Amino acid sequence: MRVRVILQALCVMLPMALAATAGHAAAMERGVAITDPAILQRLDNAGLSLGKLLGADTNSSGAELFALPSMGPLQAATDRDFNSYVLEHRDDLDRLHLFDRDALNAPGTRFALTGIVNRMDRAYVSPAECGEIRLIYRPIANSGSTNKDSPPSRLPMTLNLVMKAKPASASAATCAELARRWLALADQPTTERAAMLIARGGALEWVTRDAIDRIEIDVQIARASADVNDFEGRADYLMKVFRYDGTRFAESPLENQIDAARIRADAKLLADLKRWLLDPARIADLDRGTIVVPDRFLASSAINVTPAHDDLNNKARELFADDDIVTALAKASVNAPLENLQSPAGFVRRLNDMTCSGCHQTRAIGGFHLPGMERPGWTAGAVVAAASPHFFGDQERRRDILIAFRDGRAPDFARGFSARPQARRSTELTGTTYVNGWGALCYAAGGANAVPDKSFASWTCAEGLTCQASGAKDSRAGFCFPKSN
Repeated sequence: MRVRVILQALCVMLPMALAATAGHAAAMERGVAITDPAILQRLDNAGLSLGKLLGADTNSSGAELFALPSMGPLQAATDRDFNSYVLEHRDDLDRLHLFDRDALNAPGTRFALTGIVNRMDRAYVSPAECGEIRLIYRPIANSGSTNKDSPPSRLPMTLNLVMKAKPASASAATCAELARRWLALADQPTTERAAMLIARGGALEWVTRDAIDRIEIDVQIARASADVNDFEGRADYLMKVFRYDGTRFAESPLENQIDAARIRADAKLLADLKRWLLDPARIADLDRGTIVVPDRFLASSAINVTPAHDDLNNKARELFADDDIVTALAKASVNAPLENLQSPAGFVRRLNDMTCSGCHQTRAIGGFHLPGMERPGWTAGAVVAAASPHFFGDQERRRDILIAFRDGRAPDFARGFSARPQARRSTELTGTTYVNGWGALCYAAGGANAVPDKSFASWTCAEGLTCQASGAKDSRAGFCFPKSN
């Protein structure tokens, strides 16, 4: 019951909190993201449509795009996993609302550009390419319809076209120059940004077909309740990644998504994972949030379950004993103090943070981090902000990294937990719903005599607020609410 009460309060009040900070959110994304629907619509029509970048017509339907030879492996693998999910849940189909694949493949459905995100903060993964630029698309049913009885409406899916920030065609450019172009956007009038972005010398000059690295998809494969007042209703999201080899998109492992079931069944693989991950150097990378787990340990598909209030869905946790974790943390801390990993619980949360599913279960909007804002004429939805609290909470850190690139300094790629922005790089966020303010994630110690967990000691609330536990399995999870509530 307590979970239901707190979720009801959050669902009723969080939109108001986000709407109240909409201006603040727009300021936070300056120079690191583009979410203005008017600008995105112009870019969509000016060469950044999904169809154009995949080598098809600008106005190609979803069905036409999936029929492209390069997209064949994506279509086959996604259909396979969808059918497997249906078979696995065949006894629950009477209460599940499955994703409408017929609508996705209807002639009137088109993918619309709903966000562009600078991810040069991921240059630790691909330093030669200066990180990534991500183009986020949503499928729009009845796209272009003027019929008021069947207006354009968004399907619960995002397709993330990940581009190399500096592809081979831009070999003469530098990361510093690219960062300068993005940061300069904040000084340009909104009406001029669309043309500036794709012009010669613009931030998106090199976002062309030869820069494509991969496609990532996140689709709400099923919803367990149609009742809008059922705040404990469950939604499942299928997540997949397909890398581009210049000819086609091939099914690929999800970044840091440890395949716990496969590893548990293979004693040698389990021993290899423990030896690799518990090494002091890897623990330091995990603490900083820059670890990249080798593909041989990873899964190629994941189901992201929302809402999630405990340790999310981290089955990889079962592979490690607490004693092994404590020993590994102690060895790693000899070389340098650990900032985030101070306990087995901190290790577990960080390991989950680094997975695709764990990240999207943390402070997301129904499983998505950038659903995008509605364009004029689309069916009105419930989203009052372009992106999730997790997304906005990370913008200050990402901009700090761009500034370092621009100024010729070595960027600090370290980050805090997904649920709480890094304290030393969140001055703009203090007292907001992202850090310490109403609705912020906090650490509920579990009573006056409980021993605080050092990994979450900084997860506090501002004056006048108190941390109230969600009542979920993980008693550490709480939200900042007024003391009188």
